[in-house]
Amino acid sequence: MTVEPPVIRPVGHVRSPLIERGHAPKQGDEGAPEAWLVFEPGMRRALADLEVDADVIVLTWFDRARRDVLAVHPRGDVSRPETGVFSTRSPDRPNPVGLHRVTIVSVDGTDVRVRNLEALDGTPIVDVKPVLGGVAEH
Repeated sequence: MTVEPPVIRPVGHVRSPLIERGHAPKQGDEGAPEAWLVFEPGMRRALADLEVDADVIVLTWFDRARRDVLAVHPRGDVSRPETGVFSTRSPDRPNPVGLHRVTIVSVDGTDVRVRNLEALDGTPIVDVKPVLGGVAEH
């Protein structure tokens, strides 16, 4: 059986003062500046219920990541043993999907300002999902 590869269509992009990978924190809560999630105009309805101060998970596509990396020294620290990328948060991996827990600061039309996003300026946004608090949530 042949399986067709998934087609991922970005729903927007990140607008951030973080331009170079070397200047970005390893995780968003390690000093990332506020940034904007800039959504395509057709996404307005999907954004309808996002609320200020809510935490959401933003999925991005690390378009500048290496896709041939299978193991890394965690956090770039060569004193730590090499570890398979599936056990790390390294952006370099076969399918460079970024996972970011952020807090919404404001919503202005199709632009959403967030805290704790370490993604670089221009990074494609793949999806946004709520942080679930219990089994009864959607």
